[in-house]
Amino acid sequence: MTDDPANPKGSAPNRVAAASRAMTRRRMVAGGAGAFAALGAPVPFRRFMPPGLAPVALAQGAGDAAADHGKPGLTVLSRRPLTMETPPHLLDDDATPAARMFVRNNGLVPEVAGAREETWFLEIDGEVERALRLSIADLKSRYEHVTCQLQMECGGNGRKYYYPGTSGNQWSFGAVACPEWTGARLADILRDAGVKPAAVYTGHYGADPHLTGDPDKAPISRGVPIEKAMEPHTLVAWAMNGEAIPVLNGFPLRLVVPGWPGSCSQKWLTRIMLRDQVHDGPKMGGQSYRTPAYPVAPGTEAPDEDMEIIRAMPVKSLITFPETGQTRGAGAAFEVRGHAWAGERAVSAVDVSIDFGRRWIKADLAAPRNRYAWQRWRATLALPQAGYYEVWARATDDAGDMQPPVPPGWNPRGYLNNMQHRIAVFAV
Repeated sequence: MTDDPANPKGSAPNRVAAASRAMTRRRMVAGGAGAFAALGAPVPFRRFMPPGLAPVALAQGAGDAAADHGKPGLTVLSRRPLTMETPPHLLDDDATPAARMFVRNNGLVPEVAGAREETWFLEIDGEVERALRLSIADLKSRYEHVTCQLQMECGGNGRKYYYPGTSGNQWSFGAVACPEWTGARLADILRDAGVKPAAVYTGHYGADPHLTGDPDKAPISRGVPIEKAMEPHTLVAWAMNGEAIPVLNGFPLRLVVPGWPGSCSQKWLTRIMLRDQVHDGPKMGGQSYRTPAYPVAPGTEAPDEDMEIIRAMPVKSLITFPETGQTRGAGAAFEVRGHAWAGERAVSAVDVSIDFGRRWIKADLAAPRNRYAWQRWRATLALPQAGYYEVWARATDDAGDMQPPVPPGWNPRGYLNNMQHRIAVFAV
């Protein structure tokens, strides 16, 4: 079976693609008769589709090509600052290739292509006994090398599905990756500097210029509690998948703070300061990477003082094969697969459904390669008759938390959406 079976001209998937393009700037009436008519195929389990959902086949949209940035197939969400996400079917690799890792910038991309191990320095200061100034060559010679596969996800992944909409990059599902990282444990570096008892938080700084070009402004400077900084999988990384980190993903040095919002993993890393208070750098205060401490009505704001910093990301899963919109033979078995992850936790189960969540089928779930790596899952399905189907996936973590079918509690900046991923499949 091929990854992309050919569809004859005028087939249901092609008619759906045409209808989707025509509806790009219109909101569908979820579940309405017009939505089903646009599918151009019978919907065998239509009676089980929950109210409030529109067919996922009508939500497909092509973004700007990103091939000119060395990441073919990715979708450009913003050009200033440059931001790109990865379509789910391009995330099928066990370890995410460099060309398929999403890009999230807050400032401009610095001129770092010529950086060398002897001339790029990381400063460690603040609440430490000994301030350090370490070149990448120093990092490689003084500290144990650690290689781990670590997932990284933007805190706003899934933002576009909140209603009413919120400000920020309108991510769908592709602001996640799980490459292999090589570097030194941040804990080893901090122990070398001597962590003072007063240290409670880190502050991270990079070389990326502010969008205004003002050298006195930093576009982003986030931090984490000292306990997370000392966790053995928090790395100062100089390699990704055994090679130099791509410039757009932080070359020559970046922080990797797995399981937490990707904004904690400072790119183009130049300094880590230990603080005796919660870090107050750009994008640490106000509404940035924060959610209300209590439920709020959709469309309402919460005062800054009632916002809490996002820590671990929630349980989530992704269908990476087949690509949405493909066809399969009615009654013929085919494989569905993807990945699941759960922030600070492990995934305990993944289930899939072909009847809009009425019944669920347990998928085979592999153990993670190491803590904080995503977990591969697979299931064998068969579509009983010709028509339009959706494959839904839901993951459950080891604390019993499960992905919801729709976006969870609305929040003013659209963070932490871990709704179930859905793909469209046509049976012929």
